[in-house]
Amino acid sequence: MHLVKNSPREAAQSEFADDPSLTARNELVGLLERATRALEGTTPTAVDGLFVHRILHPGGPKPAMQQPAFAVIAQGEKRLQIGEAHYAYDPMHYMVSSVHLPVVAQVSGASEQSPYLGLRLNLAAEDVTSLIGDEHLPPPAPSASGRGLYVNRLDAALLDAVLRLLRLLETPRDIPILAPMIKREIVYRLLMNGQGVLLRQMALQDSQMNRIARAVRWLREHYAQPLRVEALAQEVHMSVSSLHHHFKLVTAMSPVQYQKQLRLQEARRLIFVADIAVAAAAQAVGYESASQFSREYARVFGEAPLRDKRRWLQDGDVGVTRS
Repeated sequence: MHLVKNSPREAAQSEFADDPSLTARNELVGLLERATRALEGTTPTAVDGLFVHRILHPGGPKPAMQQPAFAVIAQGEKRLQIGEAHYAYDPMHYMVSSVHLPVVAQVSGASEQSPYLGLRLNLAAEDVTSLIGDEHLPPPAPSASGRGLYVNRLDAALLDAVLRLLRLLETPRDIPILAPMIKREIVYRLLMNGQGVLLRQMALQDSQMNRIARAVRWLREHYAQPLRVEALAQEVHMSVSSLHHHFKLVTAMSPVQYQKQLRLQEARRLIFVADIAVAAAAQAVGYESASQFSREYARVFGEAPLRDKRRWLQDGDVGVTRS
């Protein structure tokens, strides 16, 4: 099991006291407070690909699809589970996902008095490609991990770029000119920090990471179809054994397990949001047996589909959309 442990919130706050960038971190809280005032949940902004979060009542763990993105927390903590791998991050750290990953996410340390505040900037492969094609880009630092999601310490330079991007929300006329430049800087700093080599590999056509990203994309587009791993390996120009090895290295699950997660999450969305009957939703995502679907659904989400929907309606939980 891969576990990234961070300090409890109290310890993190104590660490902030000796942090020379405390003013910058306080500004991050203030900017997100203003950007999310009177809102709750995840909200898109005027900057393309930038979303802000404000959560008052986080509740329990929620299955979700994590898309390629860079995420920062200003207040609170977040834990992610991918297969058997666990990650946690807080205001001292940032998270990067380089491929779409089915995750179980849980926010903690949030209340009406001190809400969870954070942001997500979606990462596009073409933005990474344009940077790695620049002859002036320094070589990457070595990285031993191939996992498609990682947590790293948030340094002053990256935090400064994040603040400048958020400030644009308060001067909308500057967004068309300045936002692309600041987003490019953020991608540059991600490429140069920690495991940024994984982002480079995502954009390199002949890399194993790029092949796995293509396999992930194929599964997302064809999740309802029967899966032949041999055909998928041929589609991405890998041997079956190499596909299994690298797919699990990147996603913490096998291609079959990944497809099952996609099917169940889409079925849950259909049942909750589109109000489709359980049997019809099971069939729509590729299940031939409604009973098998219900068993696997309960294993992943903790309850049978209809009971899960009743709880969702009572709690007002909206965390069921596909990214």
